[in-house]
Amino acid sequence: MDMALPIVNATTAVLARVSAAFNAPLARAVVFGVHIDGHLVVEGLLIAVIVFQLSRKSYKPPKKPLSEKEVDELCDEWEPEPLCPPIKEGARIEAPILESAAGPHTTIDGKEVVNFASANYLGLIGNEKIKDSCVGSLEKYGVGSCGPRGFYGTIDVHLDCEAKIANFLGTPDSILYSYGISTIFSVIPAFCKKGDIIVADEGVHWAVQNGLYLSRSTVVYFKHNDMASLASTLEKLTRRNKRTENIRRYIVVESIYQNSGQIAPLDEIIKLKEKYRFRVILEESHSFGVLGKSGRGLAEHYGVPIDKIDIITAGMGNALATDGGFCTGSARVVDHQRLSSAGYVFSASLPPYLATAAVSAVNYLEENPSVLANLRSKVTLLHKGLSGTPGLEISSHVLSPIVFLKLKKSTGSLTTDLDLLETIAAQALSEDSVYVVASKRSTLDRCKLPVGIRLFVSAGHTESDISKVCSSLKRISASVLSDHS
Repeated sequence: MDMALPIVNATTAVLARVSAAFNAPLARAVVFGVHIDGHLVVEGLLIAVIVFQLSRKSYKPPKKPLSEKEVDELCDEWEPEPLCPPIKEGARIEAPILESAAGPHTTIDGKEVVNFASANYLGLIGNEKIKDSCVGSLEKYGVGSCGPRGFYGTIDVHLDCEAKIANFLGTPDSILYSYGISTIFSVIPAFCKKGDIIVADEGVHWAVQNGLYLSRSTVVYFKHNDMASLASTLEKLTRRNKRTENIRRYIVVESIYQNSGQIAPLDEIIKLKEKYRFRVILEESHSFGVLGKSGRGLAEHYGVPIDKIDIITAGMGNALATDGGFCTGSARVVDHQRLSSAGYVFSASLPPYLATAAVSAVNYLEENPSVLANLRSKVTLLHKGLSGTPGLEISSHVLSPIVFLKLKKSTGSLTTDLDLLETIAAQALSEDSVYVVASKRSTLDRCKLPVGIRLFVSAGHTESDISKVCSSLKRISASVLSDHS
């Protein structure tokens, strides 16, 4: 205490002298008629010093270079971020490997099985005329095109295929894509942009979802195949909303939904489209070559003029048993894609022999319309045979070649539901040589519809094949689902 007193007294004295100096007449100045006290001068100097210090480059002491040993130790300790997240247990897909053509009968692990897992609707896999046309195309053009359509990748057979599809459907023009699934998710963002409105069915499959995402449009979903929900959604978007009158608006649906086997009521959709002034994009991968009197798809099935649909897309890997896809519509719709659709502009064109196979498949369908009646009779027979399957019920349309079996009573967990369905499918294959698949979805798939077992019916299936799959699924589901009914 005695030592601190002199310091306090000295500090007080110094402050008193400084204050007196600042208040003295000599510490004052007059600048342009304004009196400036001494403390203002000091504060100005302090500000100048602070600004100077802040503007200087920070001092960094020179770093001592690391030794080789230290570098090695740091490298050993460093762990890079994983290239991709770890695969969760149960997420791995270990599908059976086919050892022969994916026809109504195929070979898995050296054993012949009845195949209800391939969308070979018209039974054209292995068709001799189509194979012969492919051989001739291979001999003439080789295998690939080695270039996009706009850069020396267009071959005359591509133009023949586009013309064939347009003539078959009765549209002004069509355009080919080299990969079926890329067709729809290239077409949607080619026309739909940021600021546009898309009203889509909540049950659309992943390729459509991806196209919606890439478009950056405002996407509103309506309840699956529910026209009251669609009408309500369109009404809410357009009622007393002048902004929507000046932007592009689309309805996006599938003709036959891959995730449910339901058929879209196109006649009602067209009425709503015209009432609320929307455009329609229709995905027909599972209805082209299947629905309608001559296989021309959903428009023919409902008797709707084809020009009422603004844009139609389809993959050719199902009914036509080839690969690639197409979009068809007006000349303006097609020409726009030749410069604006990523899947068309930047991909190597469809291998010529696949385009030839598509032309041959459409020719076959025109020459053999009875194949459609044959397919529908097999679908009807399968529906009848699967009725009353323990714990399972059919949710698909009676004309859909995708027969969709879902659990009558869900466990409440998507994972558990899927495990049960996969167990049924695995036992059908191992015990009865019947190949069916559960509708397992990617983690990217946002579809919220119930999972199920999908059976793809082919015109090439026999009554014996259908009887076999029905008896197998009834027996196994009764065993597997006995505790979950």
